[in-house]
Amino acid sequence: MNDYIDAFVFPIDKKHLKQYKEIAEQVAEMWKEYGALAYFEYIGDDLSLEATRSFPHAIASTTDEEVIFGWVVFPSKEVRDKANKKVPLDARMTKLVAPLFKENNKIFDAGRMVYGGFKPFINSQ
Repeated sequence: MNDYIDAFVFPIDKKHLKQYKEIAEQVAEMWKEYGALAYFEYIGDDLSLEATRSFPHAIASTTDEEVIFGWVVFPSKEVRDKANKKVPLDARMTKLVAPLFKENNKIFDAGRMVYGGFKPFINSQ
């Protein structure tokens, strides 16, 4: 059990969901080129549980937004660390994500994303 994952949660305005998905599918393939074993993104569906803090609350999402939860699986932290250095420098990545940050039509707000790397703890397969 040596896998390592990067996990993230962030909001995307519903009107930009299709455009975001097209970009994210290409980004997923890039991560896999740089060593990721798998890449997943899910849209929030049942996001509340009594007496807990919800994802929408944690990222301050609105009713006009979908909550995206995702993770990237790597064979090790070392492979993940190398990928995290190389992917942002890849010219394809710069070109792909540029539309997400257009000043007049910002689709993605990194300041509202929750992110972290996780090492194995329990694996009950």
